[in-house]
Amino acid sequence: MITLQAITKRVGGRTLFEDVTVTFNEGCRYGLTGPNGSGKSTLLKIVMGIESSTSGSVALPPKVGFLKQKIEEFADYTVLNTVVMGNARLWKAMEEQNRLYEQEMTDEIGMRLGELEEVIAEEDGYSAEADAAILLSGMGLPEDLHSKKMSEIPTDRQFRVMLCQALFGHPQALLLDEPTNHLDLESISWLEGFLKNYTGTLVVVSHDRHFLNAITTHIADIDYDTIIIYPGNYDAMLVTKTSVRSRAEDENKAKEKKISQLKEFVAKFGAGTRASQVQSRIREIDRLQPPELKKSNIQRPYIRFSAPEKQSGQVVAKIDSLGKAYGDNAVVRNFSFEIHRGDKIAVIGNNGRGKTTLLKMLAGVLAQDSGTIAYGHQVEIAYFPQNHEDFIDKSVKVSAFDWLKEKCGTMYDQDVRGALGKMLFSGDDAFKSIQALSGGETARLILASFLLSAPNFLIFDEPNNHLDLEAVSALAWGLEEFKGTAIVAAHDRDLINGFATKIVGLEEEGIQIYQGPLEEYLEGRKKLAAQKK
Repeated sequence: MITLQAITKRVGGRTLFEDVTVTFNEGCRYGLTGPNGSGKSTLLKIVMGIESSTSGSVALPPKVGFLKQKIEEFADYTVLNTVVMGNARLWKAMEEQNRLYEQEMTDEIGMRLGELEEVIAEEDGYSAEADAAILLSGMGLPEDLHSKKMSEIPTDRQFRVMLCQALFGHPQALLLDEPTNHLDLESISWLEGFLKNYTGTLVVVSHDRHFLNAITTHIADIDYDTIIIYPGNYDAMLVTKTSVRSRAEDENKAKEKKISQLKEFVAKFGAGTRASQVQSRIREIDRLQPPELKKSNIQRPYIRFSAPEKQSGQVVAKIDSLGKAYGDNAVVRNFSFEIHRGDKIAVIGNNGRGKTTLLKMLAGVLAQDSGTIAYGHQVEIAYFPQNHEDFIDKSVKVSAFDWLKEKCGTMYDQDVRGALGKMLFSGDDAFKSIQALSGGETARLILASFLLSAPNFLIFDEPNNHLDLEAVSALAWGLEEFKGTAIVAAHDRDLINGFATKIVGLEEEGIQIYQGPLEEYLEGRKKLAAQKK
């Protein structure tokens, strides 16, 4: 159980939440939701004592698993040891035990070693490496990586190790901030199964709607300067929240109508002989005054890509015998495929299979080793890279408005401001320095440039990584309505289900093409795997 008592957090002149008292119960799985900047990550840091609240207190169980973001702190530790460090009591005992074994044995050291043996036994220390290996395998990290130092494995795999660290050691509570980042569909599915069987207290932040719907029993929503607990998953919360708000607004309207009628009576008879009736109606007016409804902080960007100024040919791109390798690792082999005008394609596959490589070659920012890519008539490409700084140079001191105006050439100022407004850069936010933009704001600025440039071929590599749930839904709708062609690499099933009609699956046995939605493709893969067994 995790209890927050009268927690308030103010940042500058802004209140994230005020006087919040809430309990997260054992056996329940809470999705912590709210738009970018609402304070989700801040709240988790307050719970863990990493950041202080303006006021209030937090009560925690003795053993809490927390997904750490600073992977550089573990650069010199092996993968296995990094996971075992998730059980702080066990790791501390093991470190002390190793130090004492290096010293000359005395009665005092012998007594202390006996005490440490008890701690290690209580914490299942003698099966720690085996338990850690099971978690790592579930996350798709093969055994040959377990003894390597963290600095020796790719960054995305280091984040998987940190997730295993949070899960290790049977924590009584788990706090996970965006655990599906850097995970492929297979690993996300494994994590869903693990968390469904978890019996402690889970609080998770995620922009993956499908993931939240699959695992949560409750939603803790940060809005109206407070945290409101809703039973059910994310979709159930949206229904309840909308109906509660609508009912409150209807009640206020009814009260305002009644007050208006009472005021008419008071105005008509205030100076007459019906003074007692007038006074009773004045008291009724005071009683009926509707409470001020706080404004919700939820905002959804308006993502509608303009109809392309130039229509491409029927064949947008013809890929013939494409190949790309990094040393001995051939990530794309002899791949041939045609992309037709109007195709809405999702590229999926485990990390390391070549999704980003394939899209970079399609976008013309990476040369292939073999094969050809022939573009059709009047194809105009807009490429959204996974690394935003490949698109926006943040070393330059320039405002979001000025960057967008320069990027889009001859656009009028009002058109630039309009595109920024659709991407939630209202008022002075439009003139915020690009150096100060968050990951979500940077993603929305890139999308704003696409709204203005009106390309006919969109190539997106993990565009949802820094977007909140509302923005991901808006992007899915925008891609579905887009009149051109789109190919998107993503692990977010809700995003893929929202737009994709064709799947390019980068599988172990090669690249698979499927005409149809994601769920049908995944079901077919399951049946194929079952037949092989």
